[in-house]
Amino acid sequence: MMNNNRLKLSISPCPNDTFMFDGLINGRVDTEGLSFDVEYHDIEELNNGVLAARPDISKISCAVLPAIAENYRLADCGAALGRGNGPLLVRRKGDCSPIRRIAVPGLHTTANALMCRLFPEIEERVPMLFSEIAEAVERGDFDAGVLIHEGRFVYQRRSLELVADLGLEWEERTGLPLPLGGIVVRKSVEPALFERFERVLHRSIEYAFANPMASREYVKQHAQELEDEVINRHIDLFVNEYSLSLGDSGRAAMAALTGLSEF
Repeated sequence: MMNNNRLKLSISPCPNDTFMFDGLINGRVDTEGLSFDVEYHDIEELNNGVLAARPDISKISCAVLPAIAENYRLADCGAALGRGNGPLLVRRKGDCSPIRRIAVPGLHTTANALMCRLFPEIEERVPMLFSEIAEAVERGDFDAGVLIHEGRFVYQRRSLELVADLGLEWEERTGLPLPLGGIVVRKSVEPALFERFERVLHRSIEYAFANPMASREYVKQHAQELEDEVINRHIDLFVNEYSLSLGDSGRAAMAALTGLSEF
């Protein structure tokens, strides 16, 4: 169990998370005495971690919020939420056969929740590591696959083509930004400590915006794609004003996706 200053933190190794958390993890900002035991996991591993109530603080898929609401609360900052940033459904170039079996980056992910909502007729969805999906689809192991993180920026280098941008489909149907991921904190964390963590994370994100290259070495230590152009596009797309604060529209988007009125 945590003490009042040391917290178990789980985030993804993706550039948007490492960019935002660099300041607090690597001591670039005032952490108000907080320190962190950090673990890096694929998004579905992160979801499974909070389902088992293991970390004090964790990145999650927004779609898993209803299943963890008893044990975790949503932080106002640190979200991956916005417009034009959704998962991409892709298939092999020139393949016109029916799509019956697809690869998804985890059954608890927002990507899978969107497939269920937008394409309910595709019932066979197989979970696998997000970084392996593009290659598996290209090999012909699946009719199509859902790409997230860096994969959505580089799929055109493979023999793959876009079937649907799930974020745009969501926006057209709801008029809301798409909530992909968020940061949650265990409800057993005292309110004052929760507020202290939110201040520190907000400060870390502000620092990242003001000093965008300060974290680059740390980001590259964990990234799947090491090209600066890909990293920049990833950060620019997933780290925005909603990362500093969800605001009313962000919370409305969370409610639309999850069915929850409180987080």
